[in-house]
Amino acid sequence: MQSPLKFIDSNNSSFFLAVRKRVDQYFESNGISKRANTSMIAKTVFYIVSFVALYLLILLQVFPLYITFILAIALGMNMAFIGFNICHDALHGSYSSKSWVNKSLGFFFNIIGANVYIWNITHNKIHHTYTNIVDHDGDLEVAPGMVRVSPKEEYKPIYRYQHIYAFFLYALASISWFFRKDYVKFFQKKIGQHENNHPKIEYFNLFFYKLLYYTLFIILPLVVMDITWWQYLIGFLALNFAEGLVLGLVFQLAHLVEQTSFPQPEENENIEEAWAEHQMRTTANFSRKSKLATFLCGGLNCQVEHHLFPKICHIHYPAISDIVKETALEHNLPYHENETFFTALRSHSNFLKKMGRPVSSSKREEVKSLQEQI
Repeated sequence: MQSPLKFIDSNNSSFFLAVRKRVDQYFESNGISKRANTSMIAKTVFYIVSFVALYLLILLQVFPLYITFILAIALGMNMAFIGFNICHDALHGSYSSKSWVNKSLGFFFNIIGANVYIWNITHNKIHHTYTNIVDHDGDLEVAPGMVRVSPKEEYKPIYRYQHIYAFFLYALASISWFFRKDYVKFFQKKIGQHENNHPKIEYFNLFFYKLLYYTLFIILPLVVMDITWWQYLIGFLALNFAEGLVLGLVFQLAHLVEQTSFPQPEENENIEEAWAEHQMRTTANFSRKSKLATFLCGGLNCQVEHHLFPKICHIHYPAISDIVKETALEHNLPYHENETFFTALRSHSNFLKKMGRPVSSSKREEVKSLQEQI
């Protein structure tokens, strides 16, 4: 039986203690709460109101079909932004110090099609602990059998073109997530190292809230709207392709880029470094200084800060990012970042090209060694 993977801090790293102390001092000296502020609340209202408005404008057919088609694309993007900006913080418990507020806002995750319970396991517990560790981090399962993200995976000739077709697969992310992924994760025996033993209420929640999503986005539009089935299908696919592409790109640019490392421990091996140092090697930022990127991505453009401090509301990440960067460099740790979205996109494409090339068995150990040194 495989023993749980552990982080062994044999060097007694002082990085996390130092950076946490400095970040705490920032909030204390400025008299700022680590939770949501007025700007965050305003952003929340904006995204929720725009979601309701877009949904009703489409359902009630206020505009001609070609405008409604554009609104469907906007709604799909809006749903991704709600996930990034509201649900993500709420489900990490970083939006408010009041659990009922976090739980209430996290409920929107069910409305946009995802399952809160499975997300808490796959993202909060698994991904945040075993970031970029092959066979442990479920987020590395971008498109199993279609996209290769590690030399450890068996090579297929089709991977040579993955830097081209992967982006089309990202557009399918929401459809796969809402119609397949949650069910697969829920009913498999283990998620990473987490043994699945679900409370009975979660069986009800899974099917009830999926039915709610299907009702809102499939049944109601077909019943209420005066359109043909194929017109509905075009709009539904446009919504999901827009949502999926936004979800796919933002998540991949945080970890699957040229700078980040991908530890590949053998069975019963451990990670020989502190957890916080591991996060610095496996995570990357993009557009850290961009207010627009932070507004749209919910701080996921400051992924380094999020992985170190998931309990701090993302509205504060740009302000503490300089503290994190300075402290990391003082401790001889990397601070991975791409200055713009497009440089991150190019880095991700280059990463896919590299992983799309065959690696001979004689070079596997060399690749592994190089990755662990980054």
